[in-house]
Amino acid sequence: MTSVKGGVSVGMRVILQPHPASPPGPVEQIVAYFERVNRFRFWVRFELQGALSQVVWPTAAFGGRADDLWRTTCFEAFLKGDDAYWEFNFSPSQQWASYSFDAYRSGQRQAAEVASPVRPDLEDTYAEFEATFEQPPGVTRLGLSAVIQTIDGAISYWALAHPSDKPDFHHPESFVLDLP
Repeated sequence: MTSVKGGVSVGMRVILQPHPASPPGPVEQIVAYFERVNRFRFWVRFELQGALSQVVWPTAAFGGRADDLWRTTCFEAFLKGDDAYWEFNFSPSQQWASYSFDAYRSGQRQAAEVASPVRPDLEDTYAEFEATFEQPPGVTRLGLSAVIQTIDGAISYWALAHPSDKPDFHHPESFVLDLP
């Protein structure tokens, strides 16, 4: 599906769903836009609606690699190839992480591909967060997700699909979209 939002051509628009086990929270909706920028790079934007002053937004930091970004509000892209998959974490702090895996949750290592998240545009009831990131070789499938932490410490898990009874963005059936 291609649309135009703010003058930008968007290759794909999808809506993330909260995991059924996630507690109710202030975020009412997360819409994600995704497109291939060129043969080597992807772009993603997450738009949130709700009582966003109740969301923990990591403070700005110098951009660069960092681990454990998923422990608080973070946005993610999972890309699958024939024999491997990649995980990208994008923090509103402008930090990021990229990992590659040989198989389901095994063979994890830091990936060579880099990302460039930008500081989110935040309002009381609406937020936008964007990132670009390098395309790993041979990827064909995509999963998008978000971890949302609230100021009371609750965490909700959002994704395109939730194939298991516990939140698991690595699950092979979470890669639900063909790449554009």
